[in-house]
Amino acid sequence: MRDLQSAKGTMCYMTPSATLAITAKAKDLKAQGLDICSMCAGEPDFDTPQPIKDACIKALNEGKVTYTPASGLVDLRKLVADKFTRENGIKTTWQQTVVAPGAKFSVFSALAALCGPGDEVILPAPYWLSYPEMIRGAGAKVVEIGTRPEDNYELDPNELEAVINENTRALILCSPSNPTGAVYRRATLEKIAEIAVRRNIVVIADEIYEKLVYDADKPHVSIASLNDAINERTVTVNGLSKTYAMTGWRLGYLTAPLWLTKRIIAFQSHTTSNATTFAQYGAMAALRGEAEAQVKMMCGEFAKRRDLIYDLVSKIPGVKCVRPQGAFYLLCDVSSFGLSSEEFCNRLLDKVHLAAIPCAAFGAEGYIRLSYACSEANIRTAAERLAKQCAELAK
Repeated sequence: MRDLQSAKGTMCYMTPSATLAITAKAKDLKAQGLDICSMCAGEPDFDTPQPIKDACIKALNEGKVTYTPASGLVDLRKLVADKFTRENGIKTTWQQTVVAPGAKFSVFSALAALCGPGDEVILPAPYWLSYPEMIRGAGAKVVEIGTRPEDNYELDPNELEAVINENTRALILCSPSNPTGAVYRRATLEKIAEIAVRRNIVVIADEIYEKLVYDADKPHVSIASLNDAINERTVTVNGLSKTYAMTGWRLGYLTAPLWLTKRIIAFQSHTTSNATTFAQYGAMAALRGEAEAQVKMMCGEFAKRRDLIYDLVSKIPGVKCVRPQGAFYLLCDVSSFGLSSEEFCNRLLDKVHLAAIPCAAFGAEGYIRLSYACSEANIRTAAERLAKQCAELAK
């Protein structure tokens, strides 16, 4: 008899998110009444700005609850194209944009429409843990390139050049980065772009954290804005989740060369249909700039929290970290304590009730990730508990 559980499909090998176990354990301990300090959340701790919610409510009350085109409402796609052109300097048209149920799905749909068995996708490490699963899910092979803290975790162009071959299809870049918080410098992007054009590979640029940047000398730069040649080989992904505190709304978008956009729309039409209709009206309010005051406030708060957590954690003996320039994560090297990332995080949770993310699945064994998308009080408590556990381990 046929074994129905035998795995043959490209996506049946996917494993659950490695962050789920520690997060679930933290929630279970908290439910038992323990005082758990969590630094796991990859989402803003702010509410969605009211103008965005009002636009969604208005759409619901007006009965805007039916299907839209699979690629999203045309009026929203026009706003997306305008945003990319005006804010990012990317030449595009609304026909080249796609609205999706989350930026995560936008990344995957681009990979699925572009790659298949035999293809290779280059992935700088540390990386967001979903990228390799997405690449493998599309049937392609992951080619990791390690980056170094002394280089601000930016991909070395020479190392990129060395791994490109006839099977290389794409490179994924995330700036500002999850989990490092690094913002790529224009000079580095220019070198990467030159290589991508000359070797004819696609760049998938995940820019979901683009507005969460904190240093005037490290502004966000979209690689697709550098010149027409790289623009013709770049998929730029963005969304509403991080900038506008809309994680649960599940709204992402992208722009790509028209030939690839058509493939992505076809793929999306057969997998998710459209992003939630009434949520798209909230997205239009966001992209029209109706919540910019709230966005500025949130970014200012994250900047202060970045300064606080870096100042506190960088002073802990045995812990090394690079000051992040964007997003809301601090990547900490705790390898000096001789434990794996998972062992270190389990001890943190068991001994001092601090929940942090182990980063082995992020391509960074020996590192942990702390999210500062939380209150100042929570950050101070987390730093105290981390220092206490590190002192205990150092004995």
